[in-house]
Amino acid sequence: MTFEEIKTMVESVGLPYTYYQWPVKEAPAPPYLIFYYPGRDDDAADNVNYGLITNLMIELYTDEKDFASEAAVESVLTANKMFFDKTESYITSERMYEVLYEMEVTINAN
Repeated sequence: MTFEEIKTMVESVGLPYTYYQWPVKEAPAPPYLIFYYPGRDDDAADNVNYGLITNLMIELYTDEKDFASEAAVESVLTANKMFFDKTESYITSERMYEVLYEMEVTINAN
């Protein structure tokens, strides 16, 4: 996949989204998505990175448990053949749920 294809995939969920974080005081009302690439876990041999594997995180934020939004995200990921791990937490200070989808992708240059 390319970075643009991943952005299009996230957009196709149908919720507001941004890369990494919303500007201060500009976050929309939940539910919304944030996606980012926190690092890489490349394959390497002989001091060369040859399998460039990028970590992709997609975070779903909701005011209450929202099975429909989770299903929408998971449907898009499944349709794009993305294997993911899922964790959930409640952010007390924000009174929000966060569902985190973690996956690895190979990014093509094009």
